[in-house]
Amino acid sequence: MYELQSHQQNQEAPEVALMARSTFVIIGIPWSLVLASATNERLPVVGALLDHLASLKPEFDLRRDVEADIRGKEAAVCRVKEYSGALDILILNIERDGGILYSWKGSTGTTRVGKYDSSSKQNKLLYTFDNHVCVSSCSLNKGETLLAVSLAQNNGGEERLKPISRCLTLLIEIHPINNTKVLKAVDCRVKVQFLHPETKRRSVQESHLLLLSEDGYVDQYHVTLTRHEGYKVQVLANPERLSKTAERVVEEFCWVQWDVQTQRLYYLTHAGKFLLRCVQFYDNQNCETVLELPLELPAKAFSTVKFVNLGFDHHHAEEPQRVKMEVFTNRLGSMCVCCSRPARHKPELIYSVVLVHKDCSKTFRVTLGQATRDTAPLHPLLIPIGYYVVVYLRGRFLHCINTRQQEMLCHSLFLSGDDADLGLSSKSEGFTVLHAEDESSVALLDLPNGTIYGVQLSPAHLLQILRSDPTSGRPNNMVDAQRLATLHCLLLSSTNDPNVELEIIEWLCDNVKAFESFDPIQEFILASLYKISYQRSLNLDKLLPCSSVFDRKELPACLTEIPGVLCTTRLHTESVFKGKARTVQSFWSELQWNTERTTYLDVDPHPRYRTSHVQAYWSKLMTEEPSSHMAHVLENTKKVLSMVDTWRHDKKLVPLFQEEDQPQKLLIGLTVEKLREHLNTHLPRLGKRKIDSLVINYVAKLLELIRHMLESVWLKHKLGPLVLCFTQRASPGEWAVFHFMLRILDATRGLCVPLPPGYHSLLAALALRCLPHHTFLQYVDHRFLQLTDTFVSRLMTDLDNSAANEKLKFGVLKRLPEANRFYHMWDHPVSSASISRDYIGNLLGGRNKNKGFALTGRDKARFRTDVLPLTYLTKVLSDIEEQALNPFEERENVDATFVEETALKQTLILLGIERK
Repeated sequence: MYELQSHQQNQEAPEVALMARSTFVIIGIPWSLVLASATNERLPVVGALLDHLASLKPEFDLRRDVEADIRGKEAAVCRVKEYSGALDILILNIERDGGILYSWKGSTGTTRVGKYDSSSKQNKLLYTFDNHVCVSSCSLNKGETLLAVSLAQNNGGEERLKPISRCLTLLIEIHPINNTKVLKAVDCRVKVQFLHPETKRRSVQESHLLLLSEDGYVDQYHVTLTRHEGYKVQVLANPERLSKTAERVVEEFCWVQWDVQTQRLYYLTHAGKFLLRCVQFYDNQNCETVLELPLELPAKAFSTVKFVNLGFDHHHAEEPQRVKMEVFTNRLGSMCVCCSRPARHKPELIYSVVLVHKDCSKTFRVTLGQATRDTAPLHPLLIPIGYYVVVYLRGRFLHCINTRQQEMLCHSLFLSGDDADLGLSSKSEGFTVLHAEDESSVALLDLPNGTIYGVQLSPAHLLQILRSDPTSGRPNNMVDAQRLATLHCLLLSSTNDPNVELEIIEWLCDNVKAFESFDPIQEFILASLYKISYQRSLNLDKLLPCSSVFDRKELPACLTEIPGVLCTTRLHTESVFKGKARTVQSFWSELQWNTERTTYLDVDPHPRYRTSHVQAYWSKLMTEEPSSHMAHVLENTKKVLSMVDTWRHDKKLVPLFQEEDQPQKLLIGLTVEKLREHLNTHLPRLGKRKIDSLVINYVAKLLELIRHMLESVWLKHKLGPLVLCFTQRASPGEWAVFHFMLRILDATRGLCVPLPPGYHSLLAALALRCLPHHTFLQYVDHRFLQLTDTFVSRLMTDLDNSAANEKLKFGVLKRLPEANRFYHMWDHPVSSASISRDYIGNLLGGRNKNKGFALTGRDKARFRTDVLPLTYLTKVLSDIEEQALNPFEERENVDATFVEETALKQTLILLGIERK
């Protein structure tokens, strides 16, 4: 077992660190204007702020969807207007198509079995037993022609039965002839389950039935069907030979779980050590053992055989187990084996999550406080939601374990007290997780109340936690760690609801004070991009950045520890894959490849792409002359910007992507190039074409996300086109937007990711409206603002030549690396002098100095055309003429046009007609 280790992080760039620490301390921004925006009207909250973390949506209610219909049928049988007798409706099983099998006690002393069709919302009577029987297990084949039931023998009790002593398993032909075949008559429990192939055909020629015995074996029956005397109905072909078709699938088990959606059977054997195996059933009715996984469990983990997701036995009292275990999978190729057990002689709960796709396991010990009087072992409810596994113990704690980013605890959300409430009405033991392929939600059955809920983590409650103020007695850094986990949980577990994203952006805008442990804007950008990209391939979560805390050199304890929770990590789970994947894109081939890649990436010390690595290449590229490499980089930029344009056809609120921003274009193209190289090196399996598409999408989504952030805050503060007018002062809303844009700039500089072209021009325009002129120039000097061609051009043309504006323009021109090309836009003596110097410099610099005259070394040293005063020009020209041997014969040595223009200029100045 290895203790959870902290990641080594890179140190911040000096200029970014300076900006983060002293942005508003050195210069002194009037904070009252920024804070005034906090009183603005908030965006609509996503639903009401709930008191529970889970959002429960009732999808099925036994009394609402079944009971009313059954009472109508019983009233028709009894020929009464209303039937008021006891029905004793019991849910028996839930099939792959969502059909719910149930039984009820009929009015005539019979037991009836029915089915509720979740798609048509209709009930159907399947079979009626002549007397009252106790159905402990039940399953219906895909064609709804065969019903398999396991009956508990009645020992004389009229109501609830005592623990059963015998079990009778029957295969009943329910349509059209009620033939019955006895499959087993044993002294132990038996579970039955039909296989449901993924086919659109309603009628099938063969059905396959699993029979699972408490004695620890699994048999598969192959039932052949045939048409009955030419009618369009199917019956058993050879019922007398049915027992001979039985095939032993599993020899021995102490725990078994059926996954109805994926048609997988997990079982646990114990022969010296616990070994988890999985049998995959395919649509062609073949099956194979595909996985073996050793597990570390207590020697007497299961005192009796435990069945999971194999129907509901209402006539057998389950013995309390020391260990609760369940397996969760995801279609992208992830598998989590979850186990929980209470600690001996301590008020602690121990639960482990084996991340097969990560080739590691994590064990948590949670202190529960005072022990309860209840002697039964406490087991939490385990719920897979998205790529989180929720461990919930009612009244104690709630832990959302991140199964993809498991390196640090700060990406898993741990709640206790009032926040740790899912809002479930019954105890955890009464709920069953119904496995589904949908990643964002899961179905949860409340068996005592007969209700099925669609469960999601509530965005409203997570937003409430995100906005909560630090509670008394808790350090700020611990609150920050919870906010970090909440932000990731909110982004990665919620659906693509744009209102949720708007609420997060508003929260980012309202939090003026930076957090101690992380940059929320950086986390928002990286987590949002990761959410978009990880669905393409599971291994992208090992290669793409998902959080900025990985780049920090030193991590605070709050990011690696949870108070009251001890976490240990064990590497290399020694999973063994068997058999062959039936298809290239199957779940098992993905899981096996993910596990192998995890081992490979453990050898590589830096598998995750770090955006900061682009900084050195970008700085070098900015100083180079145009080349083929630069053209290739700009070609990448064209692909990204063309994709951004195709995504948005509505009217753009914020003026971005409307100018040539060469530095940002180079950074966009370079980011594409370096990310492509990284993925081609570490993930060649995807192929170059798919990687190229993925990278272009990634960078385009990055630019689109930043624009979306600006548009959201633009709408929040109701800014209009006057924002780009330099002659008016800023409103409080513009102050808030300006500050938010500075925070985005700080976050993107820290990550070294590109900004949309036009961002710096817009930021400078807002800064000019918000800041005094001297403060604006200080922001430029401290590199918080960047002077772009677009901004300087508008500055020269839109502002008049008042004394203050002339001082500002001159200050801006002094700070430009190539200021001369902007002088022609400014009607000012400084502009005229500069134009004249350029003109003279071009004429003199282009002459052949070796003809007609020669300069001495001293003259060369002091001859600088770029700073030559116009008042000294006549003397210099006279000296040049005197040194010429014959200026009238060597006419090419003197530029007559140049002399005439210069003399005319000097004459006008002397006469006072033109200013110097």
